[in-house]
Amino acid sequence: MYDCLIKTVRSEGFFGMYRGAAVNLTLVTPEKAIKLAANDFFRNVLSQEGKELSLVREMLAGCGAGTCQVVVTSPMEMLKIQLQDAGRLATQKVVGGEAAAVVPPPQRPSALLIARDLLRTQGISGVYKGLGATLLRDVPFSIIYFPLFANVNKLGQKSPQQKAPFYHSFIAGCFAGSVAAVAVTPLDVLKTRIQTLKKGLGEDTYNGIMDCARKIWSNEGPAAFMKGAWCRALVIAPLFGIAQVVYFIGIGEYVLGYFK
Repeated sequence: MYDCLIKTVRSEGFFGMYRGAAVNLTLVTPEKAIKLAANDFFRNVLSQEGKELSLVREMLAGCGAGTCQVVVTSPMEMLKIQLQDAGRLATQKVVGGEAAAVVPPPQRPSALLIARDLLRTQGISGVYKGLGATLLRDVPFSIIYFPLFANVNKLGQKSPQQKAPFYHSFIAGCFAGSVAAVAVTPLDVLKTRIQTLKKGLGEDTYNGIMDCARKIWSNEGPAAFMKGAWCRALVIAPLFGIAQVVYFIGIGEYVLGYFK
């Protein structure tokens, strides 16, 4: 992780670390809104009056939330990956089959340009390339995350009618997010490889999820499926910790109160 940080800053500058930030800022809000609201909706639908949700029902609610969110997540991830990978590809000047020199990228791609090209050449299916792999990652993530968060957060409640303190919800979100993120890292590796449109020198191309898994296993070994696990945990933990605190405290409801 540290080696990647140093090399990225050297070749692309400090702001190279923020490639894809605009896509995240634009689409992560509706993604989290769908994910959290859908989970609450399915928990309400699956609840039985006077009884707490069983673990199986909590997992089913998480499954529903993960399925709903990919409407936004899949194109967001698709565009973000192209932007984040563009610097690596653009700064390689290949001479004689090897990266002999590093040169500044001739043109920085934008999310709008990538989306427009995909829609023009491949239609809506181009933007949703890797949808199956995204579902394969996000559904198990939500199945793990939401029941784990709910049960850890429950430990901070003095009574069933009271909410847990905001710091307990934050810790519960961080813990559940990091556990779920590490657990589905192999699926995230598959999704990222499939959604990377432009390949570097000597990199494999993949024809679906099974082909991707087989080539990674044979060419890089089983350890390759856990690449980036700790990076994901470092990102996902505070992301979900903050999101759950905002959601549970009811900041959204407080803001909406001014528009009534």
